Amino acid sequence: MANIKNIAIIAHVDHGKTTLVDKIMYHCHLFRDNENTGDLILDNNDLERERGITITSKNVSVIYKNTKINIIDTPGHADFGGEVERVLNMADGVLLLVDAFEGPMPQTRFVLQKAIDLGLKPCVVINKVDKENCTPEEVHESVFDLMFELGAEEWQLDFPTVYGSAKQNWMSDDWKNPTTTIEPLLDMVIDHIPSPKISEGTTQMLITSLDYSSFTGRIAIGRLQRGELKTGMNISLVKRDGKVTKSKIKELHIFEGIGRKKVESVQAGDICALVGLEGFEIGDTVADFENPEALKTIAIDEPTMSMLFTINDSPFFGKDGKFVTSRHIKDRLNKELEKNLALRLSETDSADKFLVFGRGVLHLSVLIETMRREGYELQIGQPQVIIKEVDGVKCEPIEEMTIDLPEEVSGKAIEMVSMRKGEMLSMEAKGERMICKFMIPSRGIIGLRNQLLTATAGEAIMAHRFKEYQPLKGGIPERQNGSLVSMEKGQAIPYSIDKLQDRGKFFVDPGEDIYEGQVIGENSRGDDMTVNVTKTKKLSNVRSSGADDKARIVPAIKFSLEEALEYIQKDEYVEVTPKYLRLRKIYLTEVERKRNKAI
Repeated sequence: MANIKNIAIIAHVDHGKTTLVDKIMYHCHLFRDNENTGDLILDNNDLERERGITITSKNVSVIYKNTKINIIDTPGHADFGGEVERVLNMADGVLLLVDAFEGPMPQTRFVLQKAIDLGLKPCVVINKVDKENCTPEEVHESVFDLMFELGAEEWQLDFPTVYGSAKQNWMSDDWKNPTTTIEPLLDMVIDHIPSPKISEGTTQMLITSLDYSSFTGRIAIGRLQRGELKTGMNISLVKRDGKVTKSKIKELHIFEGIGRKKVESVQAGDICALVGLEGFEIGDTVADFENPEALKTIAIDEPTMSMLFTINDSPFFGKDGKFVTSRHIKDRLNKELEKNLALRLSETDSADKFLVFGRGVLHLSVLIETMRREGYELQIGQPQVIIKEVDGVKCEPIEEMTIDLPEEVSGKAIEMVSMRKGEMLSMEAKGERMICKFMIPSRGIIGLRNQLLTATAGEAIMAHRFKEYQPLKGGIPERQNGSLVSMEKGQAIPYSIDKLQDRGKFFVDPGEDIYEGQVIGENSRGDDMTVNVTKTKKLSNVRSSGADDKARIVPAIKFSLEEALEYIQKDEYVEVTPKYLRLRKIYLTEVERKRNKAI
C-alpha cells in the first residue's frame, strides 16, 4: 500500500460534506451489504446529530483502486475554524464542496483561504445540482474568481471539477449527464491530488489532533512527514516553546475504515495515532530521539468573544446536576482547553468566576451544552465582544455577513442591520430570494438572528465570518423590552398568569417552580417589572371557584441555549442545569437590585 492520498473535505456549513463522506464509504465497501449504518455516519455525537452540523473533525480511510485515501471531514461553521486550521496540516489536497444554488458563501471563503495559504491542491465538487433554479456553470466561475481573489497560484487555479448530487449518490464531469456512481469523484482524487511529499531526514510528525480513551489515556494524531515510527520506539517531544522531553511510543495505530488498526510500523506520508506519549499538546513535534528537529507549529486565529462562567448560586442549585462546585467547573474547562485550540480561559478576581474566550456564541454554547449533558450546573453571563487597542485606538471585531431571504421582507432586514451599525456591500436577486451582503460589528450580530427570524417568518438564512478589527462603531441598540421578574419563590399559578398576560409574554408554564429574582417573562414596556405569579384566587363565600371565566393562557416562550444567551441583558445570567434553562437577575432581591443600580 505505497499509494496514499490525504484529502480534507471543506465547505460552508450544510453544503453536504458529511453526506459525501457517507457515499464514499459505501462505494468503497467499508460495510457489509447487510449492514445498515444509516446516514451522517461521522456525526457521531448527540449534539452533531441534533443540530445537523459537524463540530469536531473526523478521520476515515478507504481503499480505492489499490490506493489508500485518508479523508478528513471538517466542520463548516466559522466558529469551529480552529478545528479546520489544524487538520488541514494533515492533508495534501482539499475537496472544496460548493452548493450549486448558493455558490461560495462566507465560510467557503474562510476555509478556502486557509487551504490556499497552506499550499494545498484544490479539487472542486459542485454539489446539489438536483436543486431547482441552480446554476452550476456560474457557480464554477464564481469559485474561480474567489480563488483568484484569495491569491491562489497558477497550479491551484487550474483545478479539476466534478458535478453531482451526493444525496442521490452520483458525480459526473458534466452536470447534464448524470451517472450512477460517485467514481468520477474518486478518480479525480487519484489523478489530481498529489501523493505526500517525503523529504529525507530523521523522524518528524506534527501533532494536529487528539483523541481520548478511558483505557489508554490521550492519543496523539498527526501525519508522519518523514522517517518511520515503530512500536516501542523512543522519541523526543519538541514542545511549542522549543523544550525537548523524551518519551516512548507504546502502540501505533493507522486509520482503517471508520476505526483504527494496530500496526508495528508506519511509513512517512500516512496519518497515524500514537498511544503512550506523556504530556503532549497540539502543535508539538514528535521527533528523532538523538537529533530532534522541530516542525513549524500551528498558529490559530484569536478568539473574538468572551462569556463569564460562574457557579450556580440560585435557590434551586444542586437539584438536578451532579457537578456544582467551582473546582468541578474549573477542572472541566481546563480539560476542554487541551483539545479545543481556539478557546482561552482567564481567572477573575473571584475564585468561582471564570472568563472563557471563544470564536463566537455557537462555539461557546456547544461547550456549555456538552457540560450540561455531563451533569454540570453553571451560570453564564451576557456574551461580550473582545475590544483591542490598535495604535491607541479602541477597535472591535467586524464580520462579513450574508443574509438570504425572500424579496418582500428584505427591506425590514436591511433596516434592522443598519440600526446595528451594519453597512450594506451588495444585494442580488436569485429567483424569488435576495442575497444581501453586509459588514457589521460582532456586537451587532448578538441577538440579531432571533429578530430576523421573527421579522421574516423564519425564512432568513444568515451566515457570517470574522473579517478584521476596526475602530469602535458607537452604541448599538439593545433589547427594547424590559423583563418581568418574579417577586416570590413558589409555583406559577394559572390564575395569576392569566391576570398578568396583558403585561407581557411569559417564559414559564403554569405549575412550574420559580424563585425570587427569576426572569419569568418579557415586559411589554422598556423597564423591568416585578410581578407575583404565585398568588392563588382567594375563595370565600363571595367568590366561588368556578364562577369566573376560564383562564386562557398563551403558551410560554421556550428559548434554546443560544437564544437565551443572546436574549439576556447585562444584569442577567442564564442558569444552565441538566434539565432546565432559566433566566435570572444577577441580584435576586429587589432591594439589592436598587442598591446596585444607584452605584
